[in-house]
Parts: sequence; structure tokens; C-alpha cells
Amino acid sequence: MLYYALVFLVVALIAGVLGFGGIAGASASIAQVLFFIFLVLFVVSLIMRVARR
Repeated sequence: MLYYALVFLVVALIAGVLGFGGIAGASASIAQVLFFIFLVLFVVSLIMRVARR
């Protein structure tokens, strides 16, 4: 999940440098959503690990 967030971030940066604003904005939005999903899943897995002990 984090890998795909980083891929979309790189695509957004490259598209922004080349002047493709629409593609850059969409890719940045997708990267942001994926990153927050990753964070939520990471926190849930940490909580489950602590609760299991």
C-alpha cells in the first residue's frame, strides 16, 4: 500500500514538473488517500499486536 502511494507521488511530481496539472492533482490525491489508508491499517495492526499480548 505504501509502495503504491509512493508511486503515485512520483507520478504526480513528474507530471507537475512537465506541466500536466490535472494528472498531477489526481495522482497527488490518490497518493494522499493511499497514504492515509496505510496509516490507519498500520495503527490498527499495532493496536491489535499490543492487545494480543
